[in-house]
Amino acid sequence: MTLPTTITVIGAGSASFGENTLSAIMNSKKLRGSILRLVDRNAQSLDIVQRLATRLNVEWEAGFTISAHRHHKEALAGAQFVVSAIEVGPREELWKQDYELTIKHGLRQPYGENGGPGGFAHAARNVKPVLEIARDMEQACPEAWFINFTNPMVRVCDLINRHTKIKAVGLCHQIYIGYCFVGMILGSDLGIEIPEGITGMHADVLEHPMREQVVHQTLPLVDIRAAGTNHFSWILSIRDKRTGADLYPLFRERFSSFDRKFEPLTRDVFDAFGLFPVPGDTHLCEYLPWVSDPITKPSEKYNIRLYDWDLMASLRDFSLDRLNEMASGNLTIESLRGTDSEGALEMIENVAGDGNHYHLAANLPNVGQIANLPIGAPVETPVFVDGAGIHPVHVGALPEPIAELCRRELFVAQLGIDAAVEGSREKALQCLLLDPMIADIQMAKNILDDYLVTFKEYLPQFWV
Repeated sequence: MTLPTTITVIGAGSASFGENTLSAIMNSKKLRGSILRLVDRNAQSLDIVQRLATRLNVEWEAGFTISAHRHHKEALAGAQFVVSAIEVGPREELWKQDYELTIKHGLRQPYGENGGPGGFAHAARNVKPVLEIARDMEQACPEAWFINFTNPMVRVCDLINRHTKIKAVGLCHQIYIGYCFVGMILGSDLGIEIPEGITGMHADVLEHPMREQVVHQTLPLVDIRAAGTNHFSWILSIRDKRTGADLYPLFRERFSSFDRKFEPLTRDVFDAFGLFPVPGDTHLCEYLPWVSDPITKPSEKYNIRLYDWDLMASLRDFSLDRLNEMASGNLTIESLRGTDSEGALEMIENVAGDGNHYHLAANLPNVGQIANLPIGAPVETPVFVDGAGIHPVHVGALPEPIAELCRRELFVAQLGIDAAVEGSREKALQCLLLDPMIADIQMAKNILDDYLVTFKEYLPQFWV
């Protein structure tokens, strides 16, 4: 059945979007004949993705009506879904600044993308453009779903949920790290072939294809139910899909004898709190108070690897060049046929087409799906998707100590969003003082002052 669905994609010029979400949507038989509006402020990137979409449309006989726009306002009228992959950039350069600036003031924050002072700065820079999109949606397409891929996921979703009338869902592939863990640890029990050379769950581009191999083998065999907050969720159950058997006890047993150098922070947190954290050390470390002490240097003990900003920026350029070659007809597009949209396609197909889909993880406002986390806060659980919308699976209460870790992060995230929306330096300082990485008031003041000066062009609300 063809669904004449109107889909607007903002930030369409990103290389990852062109490779994944765009090709998945255009390869959908259910969405043939739909309307696709591509939006990006970078004219060169927009041109590449528009030409690629046009080629896919012709060669795959998708029947889409495609248009390209430099401003989102031109592309919102009547949209049913707005997919947002925006990022105030240059992404890697700004992220690197978020990290390096805190070192000047005595704090070595780990990673610094979603949590810690870096999480505050990253979110604050994205508040103004995301809020502008949502406000315009309230006028042009108030019933549309906002599908968010922008990090920090918790903070951006909270912005939409509490400061606009738009309904939003946040999508992230992090749940698959949990499947990779389970596949590696139970590989011999489940008959999974584990490639050699996987040293962890960090953002290593050479290891990523090997981890994908493990995930693809594990998914048909195992059902994982996880819940918490984005990049900070916890495995509640592990079951064999074929027999229904509870695999958690075996997983605990096998992991206890697994290489102790493999994701050591995850191991210590699992031992201390009793549930296995999904994201792997490099994201897990962003929300914990035990990883940034300048004397004991736990980041060295746990071998927390930093994001390779320069390499990833180069790869982003390389990927965009590759898409340009595809758009120009110089490379085959067959590799795009099997791409994964990271959930956007499943949301669109099943809401628009009155389907019935179970999705492993999505971020929605808490309406009780996690009983002991704050109502209204963005939480991550499995969801069901059908013609009536996107519905969270109720998982009950988290163990109270784990809930407390999540509650603190949620409050810090919400305080930071309120600070950025209001331009409140007072709330921004409170946000940093409540962050688990900050142990000194003057340090927090110095970091905040430096962030606000360094990123003044992105944060005008703090200078009114």
